[in-house]
Amino acid sequence: MAIEHTPSRNEEEYFARVDADLRKELRAKADADRAAQVAAERNKCPRDGTPLVPRESHHVIIDTCPTCDGIWLDKGELEILAKGQAEHTGFVGNLLNIFK
Repeated sequence: MAIEHTPSRNEEEYFARVDADLRKELRAKADADRAAQVAAERNKCPRDGTPLVPRESHHVIIDTCPTCDGIWLDKGELEILAKGQAEHTGFVGNLLNIFK
């Protein structure tokens, strides 16, 4: 008397759900790793490849290179600094005068 073993419908649904959850976790981890790698590449000096050091100046994050003393701004940051130019003097004012 042989008994045929057939998986129940609930069993198939359970393993399908577990597989889907595992795939979702692996995809999220791969996406996070990829984003970290892109961020690491993005935060290097375009001139010499040294990791940039962020510093805040008047509510704007300015990326500076400790090797070549380069200053790098992201899109829109110069405009933010320009709007506050009347209020600020010194480094920011001199920096903005260079671009006029």
